[in-house]
Amino acid sequence: MRKIFTLLAMFLLANATIAQEKIPVQFLFSTLRTNDSLVQLKVSAKIEKGFQLFGVKKQNPEDEFVSALQLDETNSARLLDTIVEQGKQVQIAAADDANLIYKVFEDSVQFVYSIKLAAQDSLILKGQLNWLGKQADQFPSGSTPFSIEITPTNKSAIAEESDVANQTLWQIFLLTFLTGLLAVITPCVFPLIPVTVSFFLKRSKTRVEGIRNALWYSLSIIGIYTVPTILLVLIFGDDILYQISTSAISNLLFFAIFLVFAISFFGAFELQLPNSWANKADQKAGKGGLGGIFFMALTLVIVSFSCTGPIVGTLLGQTSTGGVSTAPIVGMLGFGVGLALPFSLFAFFPSMLQSLPKSGGWLNSVKVSFGFIELALALKFLSNVDLIYHWRLLDRDVFLVLWIVIFVLLGIYLLGKLKFSHDSDLPYVSVPRLFFAIASFSFALYILPGLWGAPLRHLSGFIPPDGTQEFNLDALKYQIGNTPTQSPSTTSLAQPPKRLADKLHVPYGLVAYFTLEEGMAAAKALNKPIMLDFTGHSCANCRKMEKEVWKDPEVLKRMKENFVLVSLYVDESTDLPVKEQYTKKDGDRVITEGDKNLDYEITQFGFNAQPLYMFLDLNGKPLSSIKYGYDPDIAKFIAHLDAAKAAFDQNK
Repeated sequence: MRKIFTLLAMFLLANATIAQEKIPVQFLFSTLRTNDSLVQLKVSAKIEKGFQLFGVKKQNPEDEFVSALQLDETNSARLLDTIVEQGKQVQIAAADDANLIYKVFEDSVQFVYSIKLAAQDSLILKGQLNWLGKQADQFPSGSTPFSIEITPTNKSAIAEESDVANQTLWQIFLLTFLTGLLAVITPCVFPLIPVTVSFFLKRSKTRVEGIRNALWYSLSIIGIYTVPTILLVLIFGDDILYQISTSAISNLLFFAIFLVFAISFFGAFELQLPNSWANKADQKAGKGGLGGIFFMALTLVIVSFSCTGPIVGTLLGQTSTGGVSTAPIVGMLGFGVGLALPFSLFAFFPSMLQSLPKSGGWLNSVKVSFGFIELALALKFLSNVDLIYHWRLLDRDVFLVLWIVIFVLLGIYLLGKLKFSHDSDLPYVSVPRLFFAIASFSFALYILPGLWGAPLRHLSGFIPPDGTQEFNLDALKYQIGNTPTQSPSTTSLAQPPKRLADKLHVPYGLVAYFTLEEGMAAAKALNKPIMLDFTGHSCANCRKMEKEVWKDPEVLKRMKENFVLVSLYVDESTDLPVKEQYTKKDGDRVITEGDKNLDYEITQFGFNAQPLYMFLDLNGKPLSSIKYGYDPDIAKFIAHLDAAKAAFDQNK
């Protein structure tokens, strides 16, 4: 009996010692609903220094060096094959076999699994992660159990979408706010700051009254920029600015306006609104009171138009393409706050006026620098028109050459080696000018590899797509071997794309149909669901999705193997055959391919922004109610693709 108690004590002591050992990797389990039939299980691992964790994807079927997720028997069938690994992966050679390469993770990693679960269902998900690691010559392992409840609601997904929208609006506000601050140093605004603030302080009987007047002046500036945008949206609908920003005619008009502004900034002529407008506003301002202060603010807006007008136009164009109806309003609010803030600050702290640099030649240098930037933006608008009408004047390589020349010239100007007639002599280069010149030269060098096909992912929404460039080294890997989108046994079952195939193209070796009718016929022949890609030539976020998400190997594989891609351009200018043209209920005539695609998007899905990804079965019915737009989360997009494929397979 004494021996039994001794053995039992030794066993308990050994287990207690093991329990006290610190596990070199800590796991956190969480879930997130991505649509009405799919849940993501995220396993986040924090790995200690010196320890390496094997992933959950096998390098080959016989691979034993792998971690694995194990669910209980009742829920194991819900687990899809989709596994996404997100983390820093390194390759190491085995100590006893140099040809054996291990792939392990260091620091941290996240494993994302897809679980099938209807939105109305709840589930307590139980299981364990059997992990395997490497530490020096040892291969420690362990098992971490988990239990997590998934509630029968899609509120988490709705909350996430709301968070994304709010984040986008905050980003827009911050960007436009900073742009408003930048506009303060333009030659049209900067000289007015000390004069205006001093006027308020001297005119007011007390300092408190001076501060109140300055605040009202600032609020008036904000209102002048924001209220007209709100009225435009209320009168013509929340998509009016989006429609304007994606229209070929408006883009051509923006190009002409920005080109004129650029030439004006270079000193060819002075561009300003009619003097009578400023004179009338100035007369009203002289009457005093809050009304007079409002007209002083209006005078500032009119006088500074030649400097702030191009900036406002750019902001309206960019924020309107986001698909959020409040984005242009938030943008103008941010710009107005940024422009008005200095007037309030200097009214609160008048001593700061003494620290302001004196007006001089540096203000003209700022104006000329804006001229170079305006010229680059003008080419962006012309590029949109070029894509819509298929002129092929500004292909990607031509566009990049022009941008490289513009920003090199800007750098040369900032160094004082290029001089305009109205520039002051530059005896030396100041430190700020030097840094701005470095930034301009660096940007030109960054886009230089794009001439040979470098992705330039950060500019994907601003430069023409890769398909417009004939020589593209990056695209060669998708062309070598001429890998077909479908296997040879199935390509003969579906007719190749015909309509618009000579004008429109999709990247990465994908095959796309550009009309719903052709795409539906191919889907029925191949027995695959349809992936609708509502896109546009001037859609910046569409190009970003292609660069940031479509290009991922796991995404590309699913798009090629599991779906028939139908890309519908809402701004395509090609005329429909006469027999297919029709009149909408509101009396508007649908004449072009783009008109038809936009009308289909609005009437069928109640959406008018791009990109929009919808998935249809063979009867043309949606496989999911989720309106999936711009979201650079690769794992989320993969999960959504798998959910659409699973819904299609379930309905067979």
